[in-house]
Amino acid sequence: MANPHPLNPTCPAPMKATSNGAFQHENPLDYALPLLIIQIILVVVFTRFLALICKPLRQPRVVAEVIGGILLGPSAIGRSQKFLDTIFPKKSLTVLETLANIGLLFFLFLVGLELDMRSIRKTGPKALGIACAGITFPFALGIGTSFAFRATISKGVDTTPFLVFMGVALSITAFPVLARILAELKLLTTDVGRIAMSAAAVNDVAAWILLALAIALSGSETSPLISLWVLLCGAAFIIFAVIAIKPLLGLMAKRSPEGEPVKEIYICITLTLVLACSFITDTIGIHALFGAFVIGIVVPKDGPFAEVLTEKIEDLVTGLFLPLYFAASGLKTNVATISGATSWGLLVLVIFTACFGKIIGTVVVSMLFKVPFREALALGFLMNTKGLVELIVLNIGKDRKVLNDQSFAICVLMALFTTFITTPIVMAVYKPARRGAPYKHKTIQRKVHDTELRVLACFHSTRNIPTLINLIESSRGTRKKGKLCIYAMHLMELSERPSAITMVHKARKNGLPFWNKKQNEDHKVIAFQAYGQLSSVNVRPMTAISAFSNIHEDICTSAHQKRAALILLPFHKHQRFDGTMESLGHAFHIMNGLVLSHAPCSVGILVDRGLGGTSQVQASDVSYNVVVAFFGGRDDREALAYGMRMAEHPGILLTVVKFVAPVGRTLAFGAKLVGVTANKDRKVIKVADGNNDSEDKQEDDQFWYEFVSVSAKSEGSLVYEEKLVESKEDVVTVLGEKNRSNLILVGRMPPVAPLVERSDCPELGPVGSYLASSEFSTHASVIVFQQYDPSTDIYPLVMEVSDFSNMPDISVHDIES
Repeated sequence: MANPHPLNPTCPAPMKATSNGAFQHENPLDYALPLLIIQIILVVVFTRFLALICKPLRQPRVVAEVIGGILLGPSAIGRSQKFLDTIFPKKSLTVLETLANIGLLFFLFLVGLELDMRSIRKTGPKALGIACAGITFPFALGIGTSFAFRATISKGVDTTPFLVFMGVALSITAFPVLARILAELKLLTTDVGRIAMSAAAVNDVAAWILLALAIALSGSETSPLISLWVLLCGAAFIIFAVIAIKPLLGLMAKRSPEGEPVKEIYICITLTLVLACSFITDTIGIHALFGAFVIGIVVPKDGPFAEVLTEKIEDLVTGLFLPLYFAASGLKTNVATISGATSWGLLVLVIFTACFGKIIGTVVVSMLFKVPFREALALGFLMNTKGLVELIVLNIGKDRKVLNDQSFAICVLMALFTTFITTPIVMAVYKPARRGAPYKHKTIQRKVHDTELRVLACFHSTRNIPTLINLIESSRGTRKKGKLCIYAMHLMELSERPSAITMVHKARKNGLPFWNKKQNEDHKVIAFQAYGQLSSVNVRPMTAISAFSNIHEDICTSAHQKRAALILLPFHKHQRFDGTMESLGHAFHIMNGLVLSHAPCSVGILVDRGLGGTSQVQASDVSYNVVVAFFGGRDDREALAYGMRMAEHPGILLTVVKFVAPVGRTLAFGAKLVGVTANKDRKVIKVADGNNDSEDKQEDDQFWYEFVSVSAKSEGSLVYEEKLVESKEDVVTVLGEKNRSNLILVGRMPPVAPLVERSDCPELGPVGSYLASSEFSTHASVIVFQQYDPSTDIYPLVMEVSDFSNMPDISVHDIES
């Protein structure tokens, strides 16, 4: 019908693209572009809202997007015919699905970019065996289930394609969703995580091959010869991609060196290639998605080329276009078709066979490879994760008329249920024991001074690195190599972006991200590596990839595992050029508070005002004035102990200012001091006065005596002065005289009245919060110390077990090759 009549009920008139506006008495929703804009906004806002609700349940975003699609469809909100006719009219669905599929093409290109075929080829026999079992068991059960379907709700469908589609639908593991769940549960660097990722990558490739087979078998032409031609042409396309397209992409990647921007023309050529190859595979008859996926796989993974490609398209694709695919899928899903005992029985059967096949298959083979039962069970549930690829399989099956409405709805619910249960069940079944051997040196202040000082220094941007390296250089004293050991931990946020999975891959190569032995090009790590080689300090780079809401767990457990005496954290504000302090985000502020509450050792918070400038200072050039403000108390003793250690360096002049109150008075100056504990309990702090011979006072006096005797032998590098102060204004005046120093060390909770009336960083204590303010100084960096106190270690994140002997002092992941 070349020119259909607009009133023809079977063929509605095509929608015009844009309207002339409401003032011309035209409804924008009758036109394609404004309607599409409304659809995108509705879908994105609705799915993001659901993702927010699912977050406390620790569900991946794909779960919220699938639920959102189903709720917008005829199962829930779409039961209102008026809503469907207004927002999702039938004549608009072609445009919606086309845009959704373009987004899907580029998303599968991103998935291909994440899969490194070299790591799949290197997959060990254990992961390979588990992957094979995870495919064959459920595939066989899927074929069995399909007979039950054909006998009840799917009568008359083609036998072979239906068997293969059901087999594929039950045997898929969603690789990107699995990576997200593993990262969320902090299982990435465990044995379970490594096996699951390797097995899922193999499973993903096998699933695509099976899907190609299913599509080839499900054409409208029933001749087996046609199916054979489709498969042969598909294989020829893959060979062509490897022989012709891979070298072209390799050439572009080679011409994109590290540190230089990738040329815009290269990005353009690659994205056009993705579309061109999608067209070729669609013409062959194995769906456009295959072309995009294959191009993603053949893109070289070394160098910045693949990373830049991901960064250019990931936000637009995953943020706007991908939710449209879930909406388009949800519009086809009508849960109401599952009615009657037979349908619900089939739903239970499908869920049972999918879980049973995947979990039993994985557990049995894992046990054969001597994986402990709990880990094997966790692996089984992890491999049972479904996701986007599952939905793609089901949608293709529905479009090819292999699955009817009822069987499609049943399979969608099965995919949703199996993914939803993964996180809570794995959390219940397998929580890697954070057990560690107790260790002695949890503070800087210690009886034997000649022991090794281990510091976990955290940073989250390049801004912190010069100061950290200059501080480490100043702290090493004149001791021989090995007396100062630094673990430099890069804190990275685990986002919802696909590029986060790339970070995960780097993490997985040897358990610690950025520590890829073959080609380590991360400049943050190179800075610490180079420093470690040049100096006599043992420096080991590490990385924590986590949501900032619980990254403190990684920091505290790493500190315990590495037997650190000090965790050094960057302050949540940085100094701008005009001297004012600017916040880096509330998440860092919360993180610092949580580390202070749960740390297994002492903590220092570094307020960075450019110690030594913005570049690394050579050992011979170190020349700093360091001041310790000593009021008394365990935290001040810790600050003084660190200062004494720094004073061993010939380039450091240490000045200790001891604040003394008049006889019969205290440094609280009549104020009632209240401390807040980790569990938010408030308790009044008793302040020792001159007459009070408390235990804390005795320890202060004893440590001060020790310091004075060291000072006498220091040949001028260590000086002290006592200041009589009668009010907190006097304290501010004395500290103000020292605001041109390079570094000021102070305790977090000295028994002194707060120097500022109101502070937005009370975790720094009464003195630290003043020293961190821009009104105090724009020159002096500050470290605020909290000494580890076993009596207030209420909620330790690591349970110490004295008989836990199987705990190496150095993690295997730290040993350089």
